[in-house]
Amino acid sequence: MSEVLAPVDTRRVAAEASRRRTFAIISHPDAGKTTLTEKLLLYGGAVQQAGAVHGKAGRRAVTSDWMQLERERGISVTSTVMRFQHDDIAFNLLDTPGHRDFSEDTLRVLAAADAAVMLLDAAKGVEPQTLRLFEVARSRGIPLVTFVNKYDRPGMEPLEMLDHIEQVLELEPAAVTWPVGIPGDFRGVVDRRDGTFHRYSRSVGGATRAGEQVLDAEAALQAEGDAWTTAQEELELLEGAGHALDGSELLNGRRTPVFFGSAVSNFGVGLLLSALERLAPAPAPRPTIDERERPLDSDFSGIVFKVQANMDPRHRDRLAFVRVCSGRFERGMRATNARTGKPFALAHTADVFGQDRETLDEAFPGDVIGVVNASDLRVGDTLYSGDPVEYPPIPTLAPEFFMKVRNRQATKHKQFHRGLAQLAEEGVVHLLRRGEGPDPTPVLGAVGPLQFEVTVDRLQREFGVEVALDPTNWKVARRTDAAGAEVLRADRHADVLIGGDGVPLALFTSEFLLERFAREHPEVMLDKLLRS
Repeated sequence: MSEVLAPVDTRRVAAEASRRRTFAIISHPDAGKTTLTEKLLLYGGAVQQAGAVHGKAGRRAVTSDWMQLERERGISVTSTVMRFQHDDIAFNLLDTPGHRDFSEDTLRVLAAADAAVMLLDAAKGVEPQTLRLFEVARSRGIPLVTFVNKYDRPGMEPLEMLDHIEQVLELEPAAVTWPVGIPGDFRGVVDRRDGTFHRYSRSVGGATRAGEQVLDAEAALQAEGDAWTTAQEELELLEGAGHALDGSELLNGRRTPVFFGSAVSNFGVGLLLSALERLAPAPAPRPTIDERERPLDSDFSGIVFKVQANMDPRHRDRLAFVRVCSGRFERGMRATNARTGKPFALAHTADVFGQDRETLDEAFPGDVIGVVNASDLRVGDTLYSGDPVEYPPIPTLAPEFFMKVRNRQATKHKQFHRGLAQLAEEGVVHLLRRGEGPDPTPVLGAVGPLQFEVTVDRLQREFGVEVALDPTNWKVARRTDAAGAEVLRADRHADVLIGGDGVPLALFTSEFLLERFAREHPEVMLDKLLRS
């Protein structure tokens, strides 16, 4: 007997969706992404004092880096979700790892975002990982807002930075704010919309909001003299070159609004947050697997974009992060998992803020739900009520590094296999085996070597298992099918292992051998992108 669903309050769903801004931050490592995340939380009123990535004694740690390994190493290794309210806007901030080795996690998070802040180092501009993530965002039609960080240090002149963005990304930059003072002697920014000067003074350690004066042009000239005059001359050059402000072009991917500032000193962060309210798009209907769109005000649907275990070490729980795509979520409702066709009770759900969580009673398109103890959910699953729907699977990357993993504690056989299976389901690492059943020496596949470090660390901390890693000769993997696997097994230069989802992977010891095999066997499927 089918469940009788309460009618959807379409007006309320539409109104609540219009208040949502769900965005990610993408950057190259060390561009200041985690610091910017923390300062957006500060200016959004979500935290009263911003933490530090490398904190001194007595300083609080950053909110987004909750893992012990992250705090010890000072790098982000997993994505986090932070929801906060500011000026009647509900922000869902999706923090992503900056390091290339954790690109898979970032790709999954971008599947849940409606916009992204592209963070650039003022001295380095567009770096390789930024370019890689930009290409993903562009392919998915995700609008980008650019924040040029670290302008309080020596770096490119602002006009040079705009030229650099345009040449490297083939994207027209539109400066919304403009720096006063040379790189390394940052006085504040001009808001091009009204010509006012936002003059900043530093806060101690950047833990609280920077002091800010808003001056008109005459007062700014008296306060800053030549630095103000130079900024005005540069702005005249911008106007002459046709760099006008036009927010409508943000959504079509041809233009990116640009903001200058310093996250560590809190310069320009408040203006960036205000711009996200105005410029970042509200949730829109998402295409389904059959290339239709499910209206926002239809029945509830959502997609699982992340699974994380042991966020609360006391309970060893498992949290699935679900991006709401349509309708109203209500705690206790029943949904259907499109992959399995089975009902799923959404009884235990949480509003997630870094490692912290609170009970969540309702949510709307754009929001992220934390489903507690979701052992039956996998990345890429669609949940729905009412009319059936399924969203496209979330692609991930084929591994490029491979290690055999050995259990060094024979008495912890079950913990070893349970831990590996759980980390593989999270997407921390790919778990590969020869055939059916547990493999005594499974193979781990990773996009980057740091994934192995995280795996070893988490097996030790969370499952009490010590492991050893042994190198292999494999260098490249491609997804194939059953027919292709048979051909590959007969080739002495290739090998075939089975992924956790049952999909065969073709492994080669070099790109050269892969290319040769592809030429000799064009009928064999060899796909670089895996599916969740």
